[in-house]
Amino acid sequence: MFNKILIANRGEIACRVILAAKKMGIATVAVYSEADRDARHVELADEAVFIGAAPSRESYLVADKIIAACKSTGAQAVHPGYGFLSENADFARRVEEEGITFIGPKHHSIAAMGDKIASKKLALEAMVNTIPGWNAAIEAPERAVEIARDIGYPVMIKASAGGGGKGLRVAFNDKEAFEGFTACRNEARNSFGDDRVFIEKFVESPRHIEIQVLGDSQGNVVYLHERECSLQRRHQKVIEEAPSPFISEATRQAMGAQAVQLAKAVNYQSAGTVEFVVGADQSFYFLEMNTRLQVEHPVTESITGIELVEQMIRVAAGEALGFKQADIPRRGWAMECRINAEDPFRGFLPSTGRLVRFQPPATTMHASMPVPEGGGVRVDTGVVEGGEIPMFYDSMIAKLIVHGVDRLDAIRKMREALNAFVIRGVASNIPFQSALLAHPKFVSGDFNTGFIAEHYPLGFRAEDVPHDDPDFLVALAAAAYRLYRHRAAGISGQLPGHGVTIGEQFVVVVKGPSGAHRHLPVRVQTGPVMTVTVEGCKPYLLSTDWSFGGIRAVGTVNGQPFTAQVERQGPWYRVSHNGLLIEAQVMIARAAELLRMMPFKAPADMSKFLLSPMPGLLVDVVVKPGQVVQAGERLAVIEAMKMENILTAAQDGTVTEVLATKGESLAVDQPIIAFA
Repeated sequence: MFNKILIANRGEIACRVILAAKKMGIATVAVYSEADRDARHVELADEAVFIGAAPSRESYLVADKIIAACKSTGAQAVHPGYGFLSENADFARRVEEEGITFIGPKHHSIAAMGDKIASKKLALEAMVNTIPGWNAAIEAPERAVEIARDIGYPVMIKASAGGGGKGLRVAFNDKEAFEGFTACRNEARNSFGDDRVFIEKFVESPRHIEIQVLGDSQGNVVYLHERECSLQRRHQKVIEEAPSPFISEATRQAMGAQAVQLAKAVNYQSAGTVEFVVGADQSFYFLEMNTRLQVEHPVTESITGIELVEQMIRVAAGEALGFKQADIPRRGWAMECRINAEDPFRGFLPSTGRLVRFQPPATTMHASMPVPEGGGVRVDTGVVEGGEIPMFYDSMIAKLIVHGVDRLDAIRKMREALNAFVIRGVASNIPFQSALLAHPKFVSGDFNTGFIAEHYPLGFRAEDVPHDDPDFLVALAAAAYRLYRHRAAGISGQLPGHGVTIGEQFVVVVKGPSGAHRHLPVRVQTGPVMTVTVEGCKPYLLSTDWSFGGIRAVGTVNGQPFTAQVERQGPWYRVSHNGLLIEAQVMIARAAELLRMMPFKAPADMSKFLLSPMPGLLVDVVVKPGQVVQAGERLAVIEAMKMENILTAAQDGTVTEVLATKGESLAVDQPIIAFA
């Protein structure tokens, strides 16, 4: 076994690998960029090596710096995590040539599976189901149309080197095939430097289901059941679960057997994932193989009890697997939500900045530790309260994992855990996750990869957040105000006859758009349990541990447990529960009556400005003062979280002033350009 390993990554996956190594008694080395000097993975590791500037192309993607760090610290092996260099066959080969062990598959296995055309041919040879299609590079759009007709529409046009949704089009007719081929080839050339494109049958109502495999250097390969990853937004996974609520036991075994066949065909030695697209009739076809650890690996660990990072390290050290296929259990149900720094109400734009508050829910499961009886909650993260979410890397803040006795229990636990997850300072996608978990079709297991596009065609809006009892949030605001008044009444030194008095009748004013607030009369009665009656007919018997300065509120309502978040900000109370957020003031009836008479102060008109929709780096401004621009014309480029965002003109106009300079770090809604 190794004495010391280096983790060539950052964030939550670097922390995850460090925890596994510590459990095994192995010393760890972290690497870090300028942006990660104070990062959690640097604190957790035994040693840390600085490897360059913040952009990953100058640090985490520089193989020479990683290898030099291994040599200078005496690390015998390197774990690449996922992303960055994890599926780079040249890096794996170079590491091995330098006498360092790569904790992952051999470079020839990575290379064989890294090319979509080559991997599909290998899958065919290994007797793995593949989607009908043309597996060689296609030279011209006319030929693409001929092939598409032969296969039968709809077809999927894909770049051989594609990934992350780039270089992919679906065509339903000749025109779309012709145009899609050209667009795919151009996109692939620009994104990957490889313009090879192929075509395959598009499976309608598809589900994305993947099989976790594990192989050793002695030729043993097993599969650790499947993960359901169909809930995706723009080809990026949002919620993953294991097992799948869709496939039968027969399909599960057939998919597992084929995944093992493919892994053996390339002499696979590590953890890997074989991805399949599954049709409504449970027909399944090979999609690709990911030759690395997956982001969603914790759901597999939860249902099997097998620690995948530890197994990767043991296999890399030459150990044989300590179990056979028949020994692998499948217990309960696990789910994972990716908690990302993005604003779902602003088109999921990245949100960077300082984590003013970061308070994950109470955890009962932990990475690298056995799953407790009855399951629980686990949080994998690479951040701490007060830390920064930098603009240079992906948007993941944490992974929230739950394990339940069955699927409904897992959904219930996840919803409560999301309610308890406190994140302030940056926006997060928690409201979106909560809405998905409450959707009847998701609860019933009736969904496919097109679910989000179908049910949220206009993006995610506040009105899309479902809640079975919105007045509960009103009652909670009234209860918090009553607790505040009770504290005020107890302050010493009040003049006799002029102290704070507390009534029972109040009005909760819920903030609405453009000053259209809702006024709801409430009655608050105290006792062993507080009773809040909304609009004279809906009583809520409330008990909560919420206190001033805190955010999380845990308690019972009408005998049922709840977790919510309550913040007092001046006269306003911000209350959130199950993804729904309200802002409310609580006051006596006369004050509410006077508030109705107050004129609404409209926000400043910013229509003559181009505003930054997100925090980020201003990469370019392509217009000058005096220039006439037309609607849709490119104006500026902002880079944030590995994505370039092109800002265009919303209407015709003339540039009067450029207010920000190239290379400047922008805040949300910061003016960039002014127009006449």
